Amino acid sequence: MFNRLVNPGNERSFFLFGARGTGKSTLLEHIFSPEKVYWIDLLDPTSEERFVLYPETLLQVAEDIGSKEWIVIDEVQKAPKLLDVVHQLIQKKKLKFALTGSSARKLKRGSANLLAGRAFMFNLFPLTYKELEKTFNLQEVLRWGSLPEIFQLSQVGRLRYLKTYTTTYLKEEILQEQLIRKIRPFRAFLEVAAQSSGSILNYSKIARDILSDPVTVQSYFQILIDTLLGFYLEPYHQSIRKRQRKAPKFYFFDLGVLHSLEKTLQVGDDTSRSFLGRDFEHFVILEIYRLIHYLEKDWTMTYLCTKDRKSRLE
Repeated sequence: MFNRLVNPGNERSFFLFGARGTGKSTLLEHIFSPEKVYWIDLLDPTSEERFVLYPETLLQVAEDIGSKEWIVIDEVQKAPKLLDVVHQLIQKKKLKFALTGSSARKLKRGSANLLAGRAFMFNLFPLTYKELEKTFNLQEVLRWGSLPEIFQLSQVGRLRYLKTYTTTYLKEEILQEQLIRKIRPFRAFLEVAAQSSGSILNYSKIARDILSDPVTVQSYFQILIDTLLGFYLEPYHQSIRKRQRKAPKFYFFDLGVLHSLEKTLQVGDDTSRSFLGRDFEHFVILEIYRLIHYLEKDWTMTYLCTKDRKSRLE
């Protein structure tokens, strides 16, 4: 178990959001003793069907947990109506819940009950250099990213894992949750978006490349953000109005996933890859972004584009 920087504590219930594979379940297994927690895994099809159809089942679970102090609900976005019952149990029975999720989109679209401050919110990302400590190797992270599973695998295993990861997300997060109507243009978009990662976005150009339109392209980027696969870096300007008229940059949440999407995992070795400069910039942005969240700072990251069109982080 790596020394994760997230520390939810045991004061009150909390949400733990993060993309698949960032180690949410592993972290909770490390935090909670088995005898103190009742675990509901909504990735299990039987459990998912049970709690989606009958969310009030959670009331009976709460009666039967005995001396257990916590209830963990893994991937809660799969049964958003459960949150109404969670709210009720927090208020009336003073139970504590640890709620994980890999997609905020379904909760937002379903107007899910986010517990109105009765649960803290935390984010979990791929491993930072601080968490890797002595095992940190810059060249490996630039190529393979830092999802926890990567560090347990051989090079062949890493290739297979990252390829499977990207196709699994397409199948489970995008298709099953019906976030898009047509998968073919979205597949094309993912590769082009990966190639554009870290650059100022040109929605019209990307739309032409995938035979779509700029509005659809913007909605695709929003899907990536809502499913925690990336984030925008907004342009800097003192005027909010002028800032909103400029295009943002987009960064994928992990370098290994980025390379898998753009099909460059097998291009050259660590020292000859022509995009090492871009990857290093991406790595620095990701580290700062993750640490801002972990240290719970109210800081905003932006980029500044100078008159010669060169940009830098602010």
